[in-house]
Amino acid sequence: MITLPPHLQVHDPRFMELVHPMAKLEKIAEGFTWTEGPVWFGDRDCLLFSDIPSRRILRWSESEGLSTYRAESGFNNGNTRDRQGRLVGCRHGARDVVRTEHDGRLTVLADQFEGKRLNSPNDVVVSSDGAVWFTDPTYGILSNFEGYRADPEQAAHNVYRLSSEGKLTAVVSDFNQPNGLCFSPDESLLYIAESGSSHDDTVPSHIRVFGVDGGRLEDRGIFATIDKGLPDGMRCDVLGNLWSSAADGVHCFAADGTLLGKILVPEVVSNLCFGGADGQRLFITSTTSVHRIYVDAMGAEPWTRGRQCR
Repeated sequence: MITLPPHLQVHDPRFMELVHPMAKLEKIAEGFTWTEGPVWFGDRDCLLFSDIPSRRILRWSESEGLSTYRAESGFNNGNTRDRQGRLVGCRHGARDVVRTEHDGRLTVLADQFEGKRLNSPNDVVVSSDGAVWFTDPTYGILSNFEGYRADPEQAAHNVYRLSSEGKLTAVVSDFNQPNGLCFSPDESLLYIAESGSSHDDTVPSHIRVFGVDGGRLEDRGIFATIDKGLPDGMRCDVLGNLWSSAADGVHCFAADGTLLGKILVPEVVSNLCFGGADGQRLFITSTTSVHRIYVDAMGAEPWTRGRQCR
């Protein structure tokens, strides 16, 4: 009989094919206020992540440890990469989505919709056609802790799609607080987290799934419910399993929505990403720390599986 370490919790035998009983949960960085937005740069062998209230983007690498990537991030939250390897981030302060060019210049991709300011872009993904998809809850304007207190100008808390031609469209408008989002490996599905229970306990803590038809989304209902806390950031692996943040750690769901297991973390988890030299390290951002653990899975995003991006 295999003895599991206390940080692994199996709910379905399939989870044992995705984790290893000897894999340690390592704390690789600590001392932050609220970490978010992890994204792996395999071509630079480093992890970037946000410390939102401290208005910094940090860099961590195995060889060099922790350093500051951007000292003034504008309350940057979620991050991703586009297919050219550029960093794309969501800033609460400026209430925009911004891209970092290869020479370090910043390009604002979106900061308003129908002539009104966005709420506070939160999480972002880029599809293979170059479109930028992002969520726009109000967390960054609720107080001065993660942005600047302000009244929302948008009537709804939308999920947006910015086409490669620059057209911004609201693709979903019925979330209380849309948060993390990620594509299935073939981009036929888009998973979106509902995190409205952070301020209203009548809002269910679930992940919804949508069929993707070009620039349109088809609502396919509830994919899974988080039983501890709420869903925030999430990622899919190449097999189609969904790994989601939660209050007690990382929850792993099969493509059919079955809870396979949990990686228990001693802090509330905000987000996660796959990376490392072999693409099989799960990096986990939580309240004050960043953790790492080996998993027997690779992320669906192309830059987590080698050095495809610049």
